[in-house]
Amino acid sequence: MTAPDTIVLVHGFWVTPRSWEHWVTYYEQRGFRVLAPAYPGFEVEVEALNADPTPIMEVTVPKIVAHLTAVIRELPRSPIIMGHSAGGAFTQILLDHGLGAAGVALNSAPTEGVRVVPLSQVKSTFPVLKSPANRHKAVGLSFDEWKYAFTNTFTDEESRALYERYHIPANGGIVWGGVLANFQPGHQDTWVDYHNNDRAPLLFVSGSEDHIMPPAVQQSNAKHYKSDTITEVKEYEGYAHLLPAQKGWEEIADHALDWALRHARA
Repeated sequence: MTAPDTIVLVHGFWVTPRSWEHWVTYYEQRGFRVLAPAYPGFEVEVEALNADPTPIMEVTVPKIVAHLTAVIRELPRSPIIMGHSAGGAFTQILLDHGLGAAGVALNSAPTEGVRVVPLSQVKSTFPVLKSPANRHKAVGLSFDEWKYAFTNTFTDEESRALYERYHIPANGGIVWGGVLANFQPGHQDTWVDYHNNDRAPLLFVSGSEDHIMPPAVQQSNAKHYKSDTITEVKEYEGYAHLLPAQKGWEEIADHALDWALRHARA
């Protein structure tokens, strides 16, 4: 089997592909082609999206998945797909659709059917969920809300710098849709087939101190998979939600890549 030569990094909500900047350089230095595609309309800089969040309100989960699918299908060789937060849920969906040689979901948002909702997750998403009217808005986080949800183990100085460099509003409708997915009839946007034996191997990476997507969410999500395909969970002590930017991220990046290469399918 020819090993994957490309890594696709999928960002989550409240950030852009800029949040992967360290991983892009790191993996390129290891000889890989690295793609960090933006959601449709998010190809501009963080500052532009904060000034005009119209593209944020126009995006949907199906549009995101279709765009990522198109990017991956253009590649000559099946890539490793890594996603953070909501990008972890998109990674699961892409794998379920037959894409990718292996997948890594870091501090992943849950796919449909995962009903574990820790209190810290409720508090982290409350800026959006506190009002149904936010389903029609792009909702940003204050610095204090960002620090609690994303960087609770970082220093204030680190948190502030990352807030200013990475933070954008999130589509309130998509966040609300994730909450309602388990209570509406039929398959919703984040549905996957947990019995799909043709899915590529999947690793969940969890930070022990993550408030918005705590370890209990990752464990529950992984346990939903009933297929014969490899599904594993790795937890890192002391890490918050913005794990790709926390000191020591290199160890996690190495483990994620080595695991994916070891388990990659033809």
